[in-house]
Amino acid sequence: MSDSPQQPRLAESFSEVEDALLSRWPETRLEPSLDRIRAFTELLGDPQRSYPVIHLTGTNGKTSTSRMIDTLLRALDLRTGRFTSPHLERMNERICIDGEPLTDEEFVRAFNDVAPYTHLVDAAQEHPLSFFETIVAMAYAAFADAPVDVAVVEVGMGGTWDATNVADAAVAVVTPIGVDHTSYLGNSAEEIAVEKAGIIKPGSAVVLAEQAIGPAEVLLRRCAEVGVTPVREGLEFSVVSRVPAVGGQMLSLQGLRARYEEVFLPLYGAHQAQNAVTALAAVEAFLGDEPLGDDVVREAFGRATSPGRLEIIRRSPMILLDAAHNPHGAEAAAAALEDSFAFSPLVGVVGVMTDKDVEGMLAVFEPHLAHIVCTQNSTHRAMPATDLAVVAREVFGPDRVSVVPRLVDAIDEGAALAESGEASGSSIGTGAVLVTGSVVTVGEARSLLKRRGSQS
Repeated sequence: MSDSPQQPRLAESFSEVEDALLSRWPETRLEPSLDRIRAFTELLGDPQRSYPVIHLTGTNGKTSTSRMIDTLLRALDLRTGRFTSPHLERMNERICIDGEPLTDEEFVRAFNDVAPYTHLVDAAQEHPLSFFETIVAMAYAAFADAPVDVAVVEVGMGGTWDATNVADAAVAVVTPIGVDHTSYLGNSAEEIAVEKAGIIKPGSAVVLAEQAIGPAEVLLRRCAEVGVTPVREGLEFSVVSRVPAVGGQMLSLQGLRARYEEVFLPLYGAHQAQNAVTALAAVEAFLGDEPLGDDVVREAFGRATSPGRLEIIRRSPMILLDAAHNPHGAEAAAAALEDSFAFSPLVGVVGVMTDKDVEGMLAVFEPHLAHIVCTQNSTHRAMPATDLAVVAREVFGPDRVSVVPRLVDAIDEGAALAESGEASGSSIGTGAVLVTGSVVTVGEARSLLKRRGSQS
């Protein structure tokens, strides 16, 4: 096989695939068009049309809800594909079959299956295929190849122009919409909702988590335009009750077909209960008129996981990871901390991206954190720790802010403050550390702490 431009060299290792994908336009660079991804999937035989798709958009909760939908479907003995983004630690987490990420070898194979067609699209289009477009096509092709019974697909950003939207949703799910990615999607929740409503298409079953009034109106208008009747949290389905429990919470859920009692969810916070009932309604809408069995629902939710979402990664002192990266996500995490834990002091280790509402996010966390350690992750989009500290001092006051640029040292500093009780003047050892501010920060912290745990 030649290395001529007409025949791209196939990758032999995971790192080669990573390099090839990362050399393309990054996820943060968008050009609103489905032309490239449509041309690409057509060359691949439109794999996204060979199975039904449950498509998710929203501002927060998409990945957790996707994971719960996947777990419920697998409990019903369906073979699933799941596409989520961004990844926490490794790129192959984005493409899962039967709940498991592709192995490195499978990821290389998925790339090599589509690679011969990338240059044809690059040559024919005004702009080359992006990283995200390429990995979406890899996922759709891998799901067709498996083959899966159903694919659970989370948008990367927005909806209408998101590369995943070359698929037509059997079920379109919209998690709560807040304000994020303003430079791409608009400055208000209503503008953002217009973009996200693009996954709602004629023939879709539509599941709407509870929304603020503005986004709700936008979504209902879109449903009317395409002639579909949505089911809505608080009306057709709801969380009837939730009680914090050891290791999670106990739920009573009103689904579309039945009420499910005494459902244990090993995740923290009202937002995860909301994600759970939204996932339940999505699966019920997908399956039709039959209720799911109580045992199936209890078993599936009992093994739900959501890495990096108020995840306890270490004890003594306790270190929690939460990928909140906007005020909406911070509010959910803060409420869950109050609801389920009693830490004194709680020390934040925070690393953020430059394009986020940093002040808004810190203001939400301020009443809950005794002290904040400002740090940064390894990406070029990371806000320097010293810049973050300038904002943090405005919100927290100078005495409650430290600056430790290296993440591994920042975690150690946070743990020392939590253990000593210095951050709150307390001498009792009930302190904990919350690592938050960005999916990348949390993913890097997770890798560091898992590695350290395996060495001890």
